[in-house]
Amino acid sequence: MRIRHKPLREQVIVITGASSGIGLATARAAARRGARVVLAARNAAALDDIVHDIQERGGEARAVVTDVSRREDIEALAAEAVRAYGGFDTWVNNAGLSIFGRLEEVSDADHRRLFDVNFWGIVYGSTVALQHLKRSGGALVNLGSVASDLAFPIQGMYSASKHAIKGFTDALRMELQEEGAPVSVTLIKPASIDTPFPEHARNYMTRAPKLPPPVYDPADVAEAILYAAEHGPRDVYIGGGGKLMSSLRKRVPAVTDWMGAAVVSKTQKAGVAGRDRNGALYAAGRDGAVRGGSPHHVMRSVYTQASINPVLTGILLAGATAAAASLLGRPGRS
Repeated sequence: MRIRHKPLREQVIVITGASSGIGLATARAAARRGARVVLAARNAAALDDIVHDIQERGGEARAVVTDVSRREDIEALAAEAVRAYGGFDTWVNNAGLSIFGRLEEVSDADHRRLFDVNFWGIVYGSTVALQHLKRSGGALVNLGSVASDLAFPIQGMYSASKHAIKGFTDALRMELQEEGAPVSVTLIKPASIDTPFPEHARNYMTRAPKLPPPVYDPADVAEAILYAAEHGPRDVYIGGGGKLMSSLRKRVPAVTDWMGAAVVSKTQKAGVAGRDRNGALYAAGRDGAVRGGSPHHVMRSVYTQASINPVLTGILLAGATAAAASLLGRPGRS
């Protein structure tokens, strides 16, 4: 069955983890482009402020307090979208968090809680959303990570959860294709993004966690998610650095193992001392911010912009071809 995606201005979009970071950036961008957004997170006060701000700017938004680790909360979220707008066209499973610490040091309870949020939250969100999307058609967008392709030391269980999300998402996509369901399934794979992600993480280290560079702007992720809502690509990498690391992992895994042990592990421990925190693993953290104040230079990803913008891709290819032809056509100098 052919999958048809509505223009954003005609869509209702459900977004989990919408009170900060990537989710908040996506909600604001979607509302600016005319979509009606249903925002889910645990922090009721932050959600109310965000909805008010969107409405003040002429957008339309609703908030539903949701713990994605609880299927009943996800079912209530979907029911509210149906009650308020008659349904939804795109469902974005964005909620997630991390733990910074060596695998042997992290408690079993913390490991299980991370999987409850990161993995089971996406399982619940996907299966509940499909009860509606399989009838009406639309897009399912799951947030994976570059850590879906390669592991990061110090964030071992986070990496494991993102590997699990990739496996689940890939299998689900194939099952829907077999059925002929009118639903696209996209896996978004961000590299390091400047959001409050480190501040929300459970931290076992004696220093505040930092994400390894290169670090990208959350606007790149929001644009990729909204592109998926309208076009339904299989997957989108955020950041050329992340795509490069994924490719290296496939071709020379020993090199990425060395980089992880020698570079990435130390980079994540380079924050200020005395910042051991519980984060938002069990309770909502301080929300309402898109950016996280990364100490590294935060860049926009030309790679991602090209991958979701065929016109830009064509211009870049044409420019590269012309430059190569010019160089090859120059007469030699004696």
